[in-house]
Amino acid sequence: MLKRYWNRGKKQKFIIILLGLILFCALFILRDDYQPFLLFLRKYLFVLVLFGVILFFGMRWFRKTASTGKKLLRGVVTLASVALIYVFFFSIGMYEYMQTYNVFNNMNLQEIAELPLSRNERIQPYNNIRTMAYESITETKEVSPPQLVRVDDRNQWTMAVQPSKDYFIQRTKDNIEELFSVSSTSPSPRFSKENRIPATFSIGESLAFSRNTYNAVVQRFNPWQLFNYEPHEAYYMKNDDGHWVQVVSLIKWKGFFFPYPTFGGVMVLETGEHDFNDYLERLLIGKGTFIPAEDVQKYPYLTRQNTLSEKVSRIQAKSMMFLGGFTDPLPWNKKTAVKIPDLKEDQNQQPFVTDFKFEGTANNAYDGLYHWFGLEPIGKDRTGLSISVFIPADGSDNVFYYDHVSKKEGLAGVSAMPAKVMESRKNYDWTVNKPVEFRPFVRDIAGKRRLFMLCTIAAKRENSDQFDGGSTPDLALVDVSYKDVVWIDAKHPSKWNEEIVNQLGETWKITENLTDDVVFPNRTKPEFEVIKDSVRQSKNSNTKDSISQ
Repeated sequence: MLKRYWNRGKKQKFIIILLGLILFCALFILRDDYQPFLLFLRKYLFVLVLFGVILFFGMRWFRKTASTGKKLLRGVVTLASVALIYVFFFSIGMYEYMQTYNVFNNMNLQEIAELPLSRNERIQPYNNIRTMAYESITETKEVSPPQLVRVDDRNQWTMAVQPSKDYFIQRTKDNIEELFSVSSTSPSPRFSKENRIPATFSIGESLAFSRNTYNAVVQRFNPWQLFNYEPHEAYYMKNDDGHWVQVVSLIKWKGFFFPYPTFGGVMVLETGEHDFNDYLERLLIGKGTFIPAEDVQKYPYLTRQNTLSEKVSRIQAKSMMFLGGFTDPLPWNKKTAVKIPDLKEDQNQQPFVTDFKFEGTANNAYDGLYHWFGLEPIGKDRTGLSISVFIPADGSDNVFYYDHVSKKEGLAGVSAMPAKVMESRKNYDWTVNKPVEFRPFVRDIAGKRRLFMLCTIAAKRENSDQFDGGSTPDLALVDVSYKDVVWIDAKHPSKWNEEIVNQLGETWKITENLTDDVVFPNRTKPEFEVIKDSVRQSKNSNTKDSISQ
């Protein structure tokens, strides 16, 4: 039909060429709109090909049959085969099972013999930071999701103050004009002038059309990347020149049979105004500088940093269920299979980005930010801590884990923590207060490296889905070995060790047969003065006098 229309004359040829150019331009310019479909094909290509082969041979088998009854039977068999594969892969979950197994096989796992020390503990939980940020902005603004990153060798919560998604006009014409950067170790972070960073970005997560972060990054992809990469989380940090940049974490899909997500590097977006030249660049070739995963370590500001997508780290942690073998997570085994415990009341689930010091623990590990997971047995009633997983937050290859079960430590897991905290303070109104974000607190205390869970008490107003940010929250530490709770002062982190020893020291001393010098090394010993008995002294002197006489 198209050929006949082409041969009818010059006018028809011009129309076909014009329509072809329009279609080509639309496919080129709108590639960010249909890229999710390309990713879908990439992720499920094997299954789609399998379905196609079954349908192709099923239809041939169907057409070669003359009998109506046999045709009906063969048609039913073909459709049943497709349905059976769908149920097996997706309803039962074998597709995700095989995908997770591929992740496990391609991880560079390293078991460590000792837990790393935690440091620079963050005080406020994620949702408190987000709530306090919203208390400091106007109606037409919103903040991007807070991210814990390293800024000038300090751990900071950073987020962009961007046009609200409820105001379309602002999303199309306004820029991002400032960032929030507040200390993660402060019990009372301030969102005032000194923590408001003037920085202009023409690209943002809430902005519309080609100015949207997702759209701008996808437009930057080459044809191969359109099928294999997807942008995920955005982080705001300083580059090696001291300038603020927006770093977008990329997910790369690998493999043909059951593709799985990996760290794919980052796309770096620099500051700049929104103008006509910027518009043409975004529309035609997108925005950003692509840094592949293998080159990330060449940039100091991206090392020991938090740029790994939590979507990737969660499936890596989940794949630890195969530590006992391919069949161990199946219903009739589950001897060592583990899961990520997601607490219903906790609005920010694992991983928790934590600063660890690995010195002396693993030779090829850096000191800095990691995604931490506390894995537990698969069973609903099993709440013990099985494995601690430390995934480098900068996307480095190595994944470190500490096996608590094999060492027979008998520790309580994250799922058991809320009840222990609530039981320790019965005078709290726990209907509106919740202990949230149980993250690791590791210290060398009383001659031993000890693991605690640090949590923050967050308040939730009635008929509200969000936690409210407290200026100085209450903190609790749970000794996962002794299951005891220590309430600590958020404003004096330097005294936390002392508070722990004051409450638990005597218990450790008796249970572990420790000496006072080990448990209380800083306690001064009292000086005993010998006081002579005056009566006995008088008797002795009288005896001496009688003998002399």
